[in-house]
Amino acid sequence: MFRITAKERPDWQAQAQAHGFEFHTMYGEKYWDESAYYQFSLKQIEQDLEAPSEELHQMLLHVVELVCNDEALLQQFAIPPSQWELVTRSWRRRDLALYGRFDFSYDGKSPAKLLEANYDTPTSLFETGYWQWLWLQQQVDAGQLPRNADQFNSLQEALIERFYQLHKFHRGQPLHFACCKNSSEDLGTIQYMRSCAMAAGLKTREGFIEDIGLIDDQFVDLQSQPIHWMFKLYPWEFMFTDEYSHSLTASNTQWLEPAWKAILSNKAILPLLWQTFPNHPNLLPAYFEADKSKLQHHPSGYVKKPLLSREGANIDIYRNGQLLAQSSGDYGAEGYIYQAYHALPEFSGMRTLIGSWMVGDNAVGIGVREDSSLITQDLSRFLPHIILG
Repeated sequence: MFRITAKERPDWQAQAQAHGFEFHTMYGEKYWDESAYYQFSLKQIEQDLEAPSEELHQMLLHVVELVCNDEALLQQFAIPPSQWELVTRSWRRRDLALYGRFDFSYDGKSPAKLLEANYDTPTSLFETGYWQWLWLQQQVDAGQLPRNADQFNSLQEALIERFYQLHKFHRGQPLHFACCKNSSEDLGTIQYMRSCAMAAGLKTREGFIEDIGLIDDQFVDLQSQPIHWMFKLYPWEFMFTDEYSHSLTASNTQWLEPAWKAILSNKAILPLLWQTFPNHPNLLPAYFEADKSKLQHHPSGYVKKPLLSREGANIDIYRNGQLLAQSSGDYGAEGYIYQAYHALPEFSGMRTLIGSWMVGDNAVGIGVREDSSLITQDLSRFLPHIILG
């Protein structure tokens, strides 16, 4: 695994705009960064990232079963009792899911360590599935990369195939796509997802979360048409407490991701994984609040994470009683978990995070983020990667 300085395509910003990639630069800072790329060997991809991702995915499903059969665990995950039936019924029906992403600390030498699982509303799909693949093709054609350079990236094809599979269970019903207003990144993400669904032959509609209505416990769109099936880029923990939450169980709307994903979007999954699969090579020791003293003297330190948070918000990193790093945010009201600290590897002064994508039960690609900070957050840059050797 190497970080290699690269020559940028002279027109990539214009191409990005033409492809609707409007969030390539955010708040004046570069988000997409092709001034360098990461190079992996095929062995590193297959043995260290692809295989562990698929094994961890099965472990997650095992843990969902445990939680759905234990009210004490549902409580520990801070899922409101009023929504337990929705979540457990969704799991027992095996409501079909679409995708997820693992975040790993991986240096190319040691086993990848799971930092967290993002299985409800993960983003960076367009830049992983399409944009970095376009970069590879153009850089090969321009002679900047060798002809045999490859990429671990079948994300787009896998999404199209998965939409096609899911469509069989919703024949004739349009799939609604929705995100919140005022986020170009979220809008770009659902538009990309919608294009994949349309490529699979699905009828689709697009809207915003704020515009969804409710008629007799049935969710409807702006035209008052029933929403039978919806992909929502909106977290379950928000849906559980929004003003319409009382209708979630009564409504016949099918959701992507399904309600059981609320268990996997919760960092309480980390201590439960460690309890269930202790000393697994891809897991880090993790504990609930009551057992946090077990990490008090951990040689590498520990990380305090809110049960519910996104984009690296409200993270504290401690070592030897000293605060190493901290991120701001509005999360933490539901409580915290504690995980042994495993520093992100450093390449050219940058801290690198690997996002490993799952579609259905298969690992289908990676995205690479980097930052000079110890904590990866929403503005951390996205860099492309290649496989060579």
